[in-house]
Order: sequence, then C-alpha cells, then structure tokens
Amino acid sequence: MKRYLIERDIPGVGSLTGQQFKEASATSNAALAELGGKVQWVQSYVVDDKTFCVYLAENEAAVHEHARISGFPASKVTEVRTVIEPMTAI
Repeated sequence: MKRYLIERDIPGVGSLTGQQFKEASATSNAALAELGGKVQWVQSYVVDDKTFCVYLAENEAAVHEHARISGFPASKVTEVRTVIEPMTAI
C-alpha cells in the first residue's frame, strides 16, 4: 500500500468537542469498513480549519472514495515518496 497525506478543509474543525471527534472517527471507520481494506487510516492532525490525515491506500482513487463515502472532503491528496526522521542522519 502507498502512503498519502490528505488535507481536509473543514472550517472550525479545531473547535470541535471530544464527542464530535468521536462521532467523526466512527463515521470514518464505517467508510473504511465499507471499502474492505483498500484504505487504512493511520492518524490525523487537527488545526483551526483543516485536518492533515495520513492514510495507507491501494491508490489515490481509494482515498477519494473514502472521502465520498464518509462525507469528509479530500481537498488535496499527495502521495508520500519517502519518510525521513532524525535517525535518517545515522
């Protein structure tokens, strides 16, 4: 599977409550289940008016299909080419 970074423009998302995040996660998980393993959600970072999500997927089309089913916009989808970290320097 390939790794993707998804930007979701969602006005006010940074102000949601814990309960609203729980409900949004359940909605995303239901969409993932419907896709039968073609997409995996790794994690999401929430800022004021966006989320930045890391997903594993067979292809970009599967990421867009998850967005369609879940109702969460995939404003920009970028395939990750490589990951570097502090240990890369060693």
